[in-house]
Amino acid sequence: MVAQLRHRGPDESGIWSDEAVTLGHTRLSIIDLSTGQQPMLSADGRYAITFNGEIFNYVELREELRRAGRTFRTNSDTEVLLEAFAHWGQACVERLNGQWAAAVWDRRQRRLVLSRDRFGIRPLYYAEVPEGLLFASEVKALMAHRGLPRELDPVGLDQLLTYWAPLPGRTVFRGIRELPPGCQLVIQADSAKPNDLPEPRRYWQLDYDPSRRDERRWKSVDDCAAELRHLLDDAARLRLRSDVPVGAYLSGGLDSSITTALIRRHNDRLRTFSVTFDDAEFDESPYQRELVDALRTDHTALRCHAADIAEAFPEVVRGAERPMLRSAPAPLWLLARLVRASDFKVVLTGEGADEVLAGYDIFKEAKVRRFCAMQPQSAWRGRLFERLYPYLPNLSRQSPAYLAKFFRVRPEELGNPFFSHLPRWEMTAGIKRLLSPEWRERLADDQPADERANRLGSADGADAELRRLLPDGFEGWSPLGQAQWLEATVLMPGYILSSQGDRMAMAHGVEGRFPFLDHRVAELAAAIPDRWRMRGLTEKYILRRAVADLLPKHIRRRTKQPYRAPDGASFFDPDTGRARAEWIERVLDPTHVADGGVFHPRAIAQLTRKARRGGLSGMRDNMALMAVLSTQLLVEQFLGESSDRRIPPTCGDCGAPLGSCRCRVGQPIVDPVDSIEITTPTT
Repeated sequence: MVAQLRHRGPDESGIWSDEAVTLGHTRLSIIDLSTGQQPMLSADGRYAITFNGEIFNYVELREELRRAGRTFRTNSDTEVLLEAFAHWGQACVERLNGQWAAAVWDRRQRRLVLSRDRFGIRPLYYAEVPEGLLFASEVKALMAHRGLPRELDPVGLDQLLTYWAPLPGRTVFRGIRELPPGCQLVIQADSAKPNDLPEPRRYWQLDYDPSRRDERRWKSVDDCAAELRHLLDDAARLRLRSDVPVGAYLSGGLDSSITTALIRRHNDRLRTFSVTFDDAEFDESPYQRELVDALRTDHTALRCHAADIAEAFPEVVRGAERPMLRSAPAPLWLLARLVRASDFKVVLTGEGADEVLAGYDIFKEAKVRRFCAMQPQSAWRGRLFERLYPYLPNLSRQSPAYLAKFFRVRPEELGNPFFSHLPRWEMTAGIKRLLSPEWRERLADDQPADERANRLGSADGADAELRRLLPDGFEGWSPLGQAQWLEATVLMPGYILSSQGDRMAMAHGVEGRFPFLDHRVAELAAAIPDRWRMRGLTEKYILRRAVADLLPKHIRRRTKQPYRAPDGASFFDPDTGRARAEWIERVLDPTHVADGGVFHPRAIAQLTRKARRGGLSGMRDNMALMAVLSTQLLVEQFLGESSDRRIPPTCGDCGAPLGSCRCRVGQPIVDPVDSIEITTPTT
């Protein structure tokens, strides 16, 4: 299991055991490089920990704990977390400012606590086997155990093909669960029974309840903007704590530009990295160059070609461990490889700003849809959709009636708490028409009888599992608050922070840090009035006011352009119809599709013909192709007979599986078991 996670922690590894628990760790050394090895025991020997992530306020917590009588042997944030747990117990997480997945074993009480950060920046999976409980940062580590079944979970895949990700707690693998963000799981070793684990306990979640807001705390919008600016600056300052160099991603958009500008207030020099594309529809390099000149950073840009995406995609899927509906994670995988090759282990990015400060198009789209639904016969109201998506020129050619149907403008749905997300879910769910009859039967067998209706055919357009996740009083929240909660709870941890975030960066031993996901920033943003978060159709209005002096005016006022990458064109040459990589032909072969059992071979053959001739029509076709390619690869890599149940040999330099590593071709194979450092328990 440790060997499977070598890419996450290529610097050191260790194992610690007692009679009930074995803890393993692979270390990415960022803070306290000389000490801080894991697994680690507390000073009194009672607690043992293995921990992935960073506690950014560890300096302040260490001083507070020292005043309370705790002693420290290292300068690491790991020991601070361990001693905080020893001093405050499970409630210590409420004091943490950071991103973490941690397992703490209480040797005296024989109790294991699994904990995950508030937003789910760091992953944590677990599964039951006859011998007990397995837990790890990635699924592939769990699958090193031969007793774990290797099957897709039909319900998890069905949710992904609706919401873009399984709902919190689920995965696409049968028998494997993910600890939801903001939760802890407490297991008593002597009372745990097979198939009878307790439910995770939630300690934090976003709250947009209007009854808890008090606008009187601010004298004006500028007073509110000043408080937001102060917190963002402090969040960036804390996330620069490191004993290795820290870089930043600079996409050219507002959020990464703000992050970079905040860093420059604390650092005289800064290395920035970005992705550029051949196609102007996706490329933001002119904005990147302008900001590099304005902020005076040492910049490196990676030119990403369509063939690069196709070549990298199998490793991207192996890293993500789930199907994906877009190719966008692949350029970020390539960028992280460049960052690590440039001797950087840490980058700050702008993720989270759109979720907590209302920046996504989906929030503006929902506002326009509500406006149109109030007068569904109006022709000019429907034309507002063209203003939302200037980078989609085909919209201007459509009739108002088509736009109203496409964007699901239905007056009867105005009171639906899921109103904001229904068009996205409906479009995504269309991919399920490609599923095989056998797979549909498996899905029906796996669902309770009262939940077998089509996801979008139910009364409110969502399944019962999502409805159970809603906070108390959700239906009384404002439409914007409801939309932001859905985006931050479902899509952000399951796709943005996972498939596009942690899994792409940590595939190369690079840690992403996100100032906008400082919980203090998020809690403040949730308390800001809706009209200040979004003014008319101006997204992130309060943020733009807060950083007015940091960026050039037209960058500050620039309309949101979401990060995207070419999908279908990355896998088939539109001029020749040829696949850009050999594996594409293999996984789309009808026999291979039939063997996988998920999709209908004839339907996939038709989709493939459309892709070859460049005939994929719009977002749904492109998402369908991405879903098929990534699911087929996932089945092949993790579930097929050819998937290796043994620990694979790894590169002697970077620890990547032999054959996928390019750092030093021809290096001798290192047996991963022989390279593990065994640490004996201390008494």
